Amino acid sequence: MAPRQAKRNVQKRPRGIKTGRPQLPSRKSARLEEIQRRQERTVSKDRNTEPKHPLPSPTSKTPGKEIKDRKRKRSQEDELTLPSNTIGENAAVGDSGEETNLLEYWRREFRWPKEYFELESDVIPGSAAPSPTTTPSDQELTEITPSDQRPRQVRSTPYQHPGYELLLESKGTFMQESDLDISDTSKTVCRTLLEAEQIVPEDSLFRDDVFHKTREMIRNRNEAKVIQDIARLIVPSAQSLAIRGAKSLETLTESVNEGWNNSISLTGTRPQPDYAVGFKRTAFTEDQLQRMQPVIGDFLDISFFMGTMRMYFPFLTCEVECGAGQLSVADRQNAHSMTLAVRGVVELFRLVKREKELHREILAFSISHNDEMVKIYGHYPVIDGNKTTFYRHPIREFVLESKEKWTAYTFTRNVYDTWMPTHLKRICSVIDELPPDLNFEDRRGSS
Repeated sequence: MAPRQAKRNVQKRPRGIKTGRPQLPSRKSARLEEIQRRQERTVSKDRNTEPKHPLPSPTSKTPGKEIKDRKRKRSQEDELTLPSNTIGENAAVGDSGEETNLLEYWRREFRWPKEYFELESDVIPGSAAPSPTTTPSDQELTEITPSDQRPRQVRSTPYQHPGYELLLESKGTFMQESDLDISDTSKTVCRTLLEAEQIVPEDSLFRDDVFHKTREMIRNRNEAKVIQDIARLIVPSAQSLAIRGAKSLETLTESVNEGWNNSISLTGTRPQPDYAVGFKRTAFTEDQLQRMQPVIGDFLDISFFMGTMRMYFPFLTCEVECGAGQLSVADRQNAHSMTLAVRGVVELFRLVKREKELHREILAFSISHNDEMVKIYGHYPVIDGNKTTFYRHPIREFVLESKEKWTAYTFTRNVYDTWMPTHLKRICSVIDELPPDLNFEDRRGSS
């Protein structure tokens, strides 16, 4: 029987656990609630509604130590509303390997069987795996909960450990520049994206006469506040620009705090960027979609070439993390997401043996920021035969003040207007070369 927890943590159930419809809590009067609170030390004797988990009578044969332990655990039990199944339907495999009743297991052990939880497939180097005896409220949410329904602090937890960078390195991703550096072509592109002028919004919180008040308003505030007030003034919305008349951006789609559920995983953590941009299905012709279908599959399949089911070939992410040292967390999140983005383009080019064209070329961008600092990176592959490693190139880092306030905005607009069309054309040129009878087994996600 699976619990409903006060902290809304939903855990993945082991085989053998079945659940029925959750029991709705009965309505209680204020007087009855007061009586139930007093029952922490005594047992209700003459009320129509009994406590959910009554303590044993002092006259029972339960040893005194067990009574004391049960009192200590009462606050945990009262937070759980258990499904109204019969005993037989709540069977689970316990630690001993024998089938046991989940409710009775909890009453006896004051914890759930270790099979009730599923650990991440990758453990960050230097960190201990969570104990299987930890209470559900302390466990990291597992994949039974869609990633985009998890609280922000939960999804960013793996990235807070400095060892996550070592985990990325073990997968071929390095949060630094390659000794080979980016190509001269990419260096020129970065300068152009930084220097080309753009029209910025006239009436916004970045307006000259109110910008100092804006900075004061968001100073030392949390991510939700910063995202609400200024995130789209740092990284503008591609779809909003398209609605306002930027017709060339109608091929783009975006995601906001949405899990990349259609992407083949790199680590046990699935990317869930605060903001991401990629291509719509309509960016490609019907013939191109047919050529890609064997390696992409259906909307519920995973592949190298998709982020969400609506987003093909993502190329931009933005992460917001506030607090001392938290920008490094945003950098790790972006490095993870953009590795998947660059990897997808490389794997597409490998299908037609053109991957060498991408060596040291920037194929994606990321922006990390908080209430006062912004970092812009380009992400690129280093290709050596069948081996591909991934690096990032620092493009610009600046304090969010009057002189620099529109830097990231204009850079992003230039990515949309100048770099993106060329990137799409490059991708389409490869798709046009894919054989129409491409074998599904050629999809490298199976290797």
